[in-house]
Amino acid sequence: MTSVLDLAPVIPVVVIEDAADAVPLARALVAGGLPAIEVTLRTPAAPAAIRAIAAEVPDAVVGAGTVLTAGAVTDSVTAGARFLVSPGWTDTLLNALRDSGVPFLPGVSTVSEVVALLERGVTEMKFFPAEAAGGTAYLASLAGPLPQARFCPTGGITAAKAPAYLALRNVGCVGGTWMLPQDALAAKDWGRVESLAREASALRTAV
Repeated sequence: MTSVLDLAPVIPVVVIEDAADAVPLARALVAGGLPAIEVTLRTPAAPAAIRAIAAEVPDAVVGAGTVLTAGAVTDSVTAGARFLVSPGWTDTLLNALRDSGVPFLPGVSTVSEVVALLERGVTEMKFFPAEAAGGTAYLASLAGPLPQARFCPTGGITAAKAPAYLALRNVGCVGGTWMLPQDALAAKDWGRVESLAREASALRTAV
């Protein structure tokens, strides 16, 4: 499949409390132009949500986020995840991600972590927590010495901050939650989610 970093300018980072919301939420995001959807493994509903999206929203590319263990890798792929995202990595987790057979974005926040992944042949990574770890200035400084590394920055990125990240040559996309405001989710206002997703999907052409 196309690199996860190239599917859309923004990957929505979704926390689903009720699996029944998964399909309408995913349909709203896809309709708004954001097909890559990271469902975080932070709630008991997450595996069922991934299964439902994989089965019922064919235009979505559903992934699992906050993947921390080899067991979570296996369970996520079994549920239908088509990519995996972790906030960090160890050799054990990296081996499991490699063995999964699906694309993955291991998390980094330091130069040494980036170099260690490059040594292992991994060139696409999650930069987390993006704002706290140095933001656009930090990522821009990596482009010169480490041009082969590409990133999906996530953590503290807003609609206002996203264009500056997307303008960097080593950033493929960003992860964010601003198109998923809590009041809209509570009200199941999928139309508003779709509208915000459409605005986010237009960010690539705006930079």
